[in-house]
Amino acid sequence: MTTDDAFDLECLGICKDFGAFRAVDDVSFRIPSGTFFSILGPSGCGKTTLMRMIAGFETPTQGDILLKGRSVLSVPPNRRNVKMVFQHLALFPMMDVYENIAYGLRCAGAGKDEIAGRVADVLTRVALPDLARRQIHQLSGGQKQRIAIARCMALNPDVLLLDEPLGALDLKLREAMKIELKLLQHQFDTTFVYITHDQSEALVMSDYVAVMNAGRFEQVGRPEELYHAPKTAFVAGFVGDSNRWSGRALEVRADGIKVETEAGLTVVATAFGDGAISAGDAVEVFVRPEFIAATRPGPDAAAPGGNTHSGTVDSVLFNGANSRVLVRSPNGTMIEADVVVTGGGNDLHEGDPVRLDWPFAQTMCFAAGGA
Repeated sequence: MTTDDAFDLECLGICKDFGAFRAVDDVSFRIPSGTFFSILGPSGCGKTTLMRMIAGFETPTQGDILLKGRSVLSVPPNRRNVKMVFQHLALFPMMDVYENIAYGLRCAGAGKDEIAGRVADVLTRVALPDLARRQIHQLSGGQKQRIAIARCMALNPDVLLLDEPLGALDLKLREAMKIELKLLQHQFDTTFVYITHDQSEALVMSDYVAVMNAGRFEQVGRPEELYHAPKTAFVAGFVGDSNRWSGRALEVRADGIKVETEAGLTVVATAFGDGAISAGDAVEVFVRPEFIAATRPGPDAAAPGGNTHSGTVDSVLFNGANSRVLVRSPNGTMIEADVVVTGGGNDLHEGDPVRLDWPFAQTMCFAAGGA
């Protein structure tokens, strides 16, 4: 896609200063039409400020924002074809479902028949066709979420902004709504821009994810790219669970970088990121728990192309098929590994000796300073 109208939203060199503090620092991205795009980052990284600029509630200090190829910097929020769903939804409690959805259409000057048709259409699309006259207080949390989205989608926005909309829901409903939101985005084929600090929300729902840190985008890519090929130590540590150790490169070898951690654990790792690593450099090492095989001790031989260490099970974190063991190595390093707990005699228990094996290729090594 090369034409401007192939992108529903473009941000070009966006910066936002509050006095001497720069909240958003030279952020640029383009979102193709019909994409679910998430901005993922810790609290205070600038993601909500960026969303408020897209919506028109804040003005960039520099840069440009384009919708469908046209700059909207001089367009007020109520004239931008962008709608926003907030964490607390802001549904009108004195109005029923129909009136909540119809409100924006009336403000836009739509006629009675057009309003009736659009309300019926969006309620069907969000799978709540029979709730038009239901009062807001009679809805479940998930139904309220869908009504808030239906209210926005009735206005046919180019972009729907969602600012941590699942944050107020309980865990089970939040898990269900991840799937619901992705299905709704496909149903409407509208560009969704989703703000969250929850990595699982971003990874499950998104076509593309931007990882934001200290006002900048560290990396933009598909969820699997961010997970398996992070470009910075921050992305490696923020996206997914990881064992993380600081240390120093002892030797750069043909099969990887030999690293000694601050606690004295020696591993061989693979260089990730753009920074060159030489012997003596400070480094950060990351290993995801699912790549570590935890087994009862066997023959004392190093696995080809992999790290091998021994230890003692400190504790077992039971979570069914996604259980985890915390293993303490002889030098005191705590290592997390994923295991399947079957309830049988081969399960690992607290105090058991254990052998840990994981590949060099899954041992991510970054030059220190980007964490």
